[in-house]
Amino acid sequence: PRAPPGMGDVPEPCPQAPLAVLSKVELRVSCKHLLDRDTLNKSDPCVLLLMQSQGQWMEVDRSEVIKSNLNPVFAKIFTVDYYFEEVQKLRFEVYDSHGQAGVGTHDDDFLGGMECTVGQIVAQKRVTKPLFLKYGKFAGKSTITIISEEISGNNGYVELAFRAKKLDDKDLFSKSDPFLEIYRIDDDRSEQLVYRTEVVKNNLSPIWEPFKVSLNSLCSCEEKRKLRCVVWDYDSRGKHDFIGEFFTTFEEMQKAMGENKVQWDCMNPKYKIKKRNYKNSGVVVLLDLKIHRVYSFLDYIMGGCQIHFTVAIDFTASNGDPRNSCSLHYINPYQPNEYLKALVAVGEICQDYDSDKKFSALGFGARIPPKYEVSHDFAINFNPDNDECEGIQGVVESYQSCLPKIQLYGPTNVAPIISKVARVAADEERTKEASQYFILLILTDGVVTDMADTREAIVRASYLPMSIIIVGVGNADFTDMQILDGDDGVLRSPKGEPVLRDIVQFVPFREFKNVSGAATGSCL
Repeated sequence: PRAPPGMGDVPEPCPQAPLAVLSKVELRVSCKHLLDRDTLNKSDPCVLLLMQSQGQWMEVDRSEVIKSNLNPVFAKIFTVDYYFEEVQKLRFEVYDSHGQAGVGTHDDDFLGGMECTVGQIVAQKRVTKPLFLKYGKFAGKSTITIISEEISGNNGYVELAFRAKKLDDKDLFSKSDPFLEIYRIDDDRSEQLVYRTEVVKNNLSPIWEPFKVSLNSLCSCEEKRKLRCVVWDYDSRGKHDFIGEFFTTFEEMQKAMGENKVQWDCMNPKYKIKKRNYKNSGVVVLLDLKIHRVYSFLDYIMGGCQIHFTVAIDFTASNGDPRNSCSLHYINPYQPNEYLKALVAVGEICQDYDSDKKFSALGFGARIPPKYEVSHDFAINFNPDNDECEGIQGVVESYQSCLPKIQLYGPTNVAPIISKVARVAADEERTKEASQYFILLILTDGVVTDMADTREAIVRASYLPMSIIIVGVGNADFTDMQILDGDDGVLRSPKGEPVLRDIVQFVPFREFKNVSGAATGSCL
């Protein structure tokens, strides 16, 4: 049984249930001696990471494309959940990308694949294996190397913004096209690529886009660990020209917080030896640095946080007319409907963590009085100034009272309620106390209409002290919910930004409605 996302080691309601030991693992990928599929240039490789789920290979994530390079070191860091008691099968597939067409899956684009388990990589820390084409044929001398690192402790992230000034011009007919690489130097003196910026074309004083990187990746959470930063002049054939380098530490970088800036001479060692009056090959400036700490659910609880629960109920027309016995909202005087069963089963577990036993209770997708306009975040007690109910029983009573007064409508927009709770969580986090953790319980019958907005809202919420539990009611298609859950891959915003934490857990209630509350809780 897995605890809710962002909930760390929450005590299991069922003491007999075996505890899944979860840790996060970062994987770095590089290849050597890849096959050359291009006639004029070298291959443009990209790596796809697939994970086996219920016997099917599912794409979890993919790397960037590296142009014209048969020995690529990918900047992309893959993050996977590691359950040591499970055999988690991984497959890495390398493809030759074709510009705007993206990564093809034709045989002539396939540069080779390799299968292993998460456990094998974690145990060995560094795995190098040959790449195979179809039917077990070796892909020439091609190899793939995976380096793993377990993320430990309170892993925060840092946001960095770099620029450079007066870099050496390496191009004959135009100016250099610079990009910056940051390497972490490990205890064995090996270097791990932490980040590679975008290329700024034809500019000797580039301003690179700000970027985020975990403190674990940057410096293994050790402020004095040495970092090597290298500036290159981009070459479309893969033969980048070295402009210069400098060494620093995260401790030194932190001087750039606030109004301060830190700068380094970008040095070319060969020029330093050859040229008598050589000063530098340009200057690199750290314009800004912001540190963000990431805390788990358990960190909040152990720190004395109070839990605030919000229940959100789907009142869209797809649930069926409440007067009809087939409706999921049918009010039967003799037994609770599907929504009430789900609410009580999950809510009773959740309220154990809520000291004041008060739940905010919201509805979405209905026309509400007095004007009967559609609302996607209304208080089911019709008191917008105080949407809280006394315990689960209070939510049940407000739900039963609300149902005859509203008109089930649509569409099924979930983003407004996620954003509403996220705003409250953000306001709380801005106070010095940060004394509350917010859990949003969404009860819904299926397909989400505003999927893009919902993904964006979840990515934003993943930076806040907040988790989301989605319970699917009825027998509809819950594909959308499983995508939001992210168990088969990292959930991303429409622009491609990944969630900072996995904060969503989806549970189809039909699988649990005939089991005890304790068993239901262990599955949450």
